[in-house]
Amino acid sequence: MTGEDWGIVLLSLKVGGVAMLAALPVAFALAWVLARLRFPGKVLVDALVHLPLVLPPVVTGWLLLLAFGAQGPFGRWLAEGFGISVMFRWTGAAIASAVTALPLMVRAIRLSLEAVDPRLEAAARTLGAGRWRCFASVTLPLALPGVLAGMVLGFARSLGEFGATITFVSNIPGETRTLPLAIYDLLQVPGGEGGAARLAAVAVALSLAALVASEALARRSGAGRGRDGREHHVL
Repeated sequence: MTGEDWGIVLLSLKVGGVAMLAALPVAFALAWVLARLRFPGKVLVDALVHLPLVLPPVVTGWLLLLAFGAQGPFGRWLAEGFGISVMFRWTGAAIASAVTALPLMVRAIRLSLEAVDPRLEAAARTLGAGRWRCFASVTLPLALPGVLAGMVLGFARSLGEFGATITFVSNIPGETRTLPLAIYDLLQVPGGEGGAARLAAVAVALSLAALVASEALARRSGAGRGRDGREHHVL
């Protein structure tokens, strides 16, 4: 691994981490709405949340370009109100990664929230716990493994983001050139196969570690639900 390779890896980790943290509040809110509320148009909201999974990444990047570009509504608001531009910067790559990772995070968190036994929450409320205390002391601890699994999946998906990123913020060395973009570049030049192989090995190792961690968290969550189910059956 050369110094340039390590720079690409560190940039990818930064983009993936920021994308995951930025998407987490939105993912949790959407998961809560889809898991706990019933309202007209819920199916449509669910479909819109999962749209980035099936939409061509280039289309996602183009839509982000329209929204966050210099003339886009969000881009103009950020520029005029805060003097911030995400175009051709790593923050734009993080936005693209967050959008593509959001559906996976929502799905994992939603499943963990749906698995929480509502009788436990009802028991806490009858014992005097308020809505927020019930959430903090009952719901969140039980759903936490699923939330963590969603975060890990979102991070792993962010590391592999390519199409939306290159369409939205281009491929700029040291700024937006993450692992997938760097591997693509190396495969386009003669003699670049060795560097591409090194970065591909790192990408495989990071993705595999993330998937193993996510599976372990999911199993832990399932084991916890199984124990709760047996206890409730006995009671």
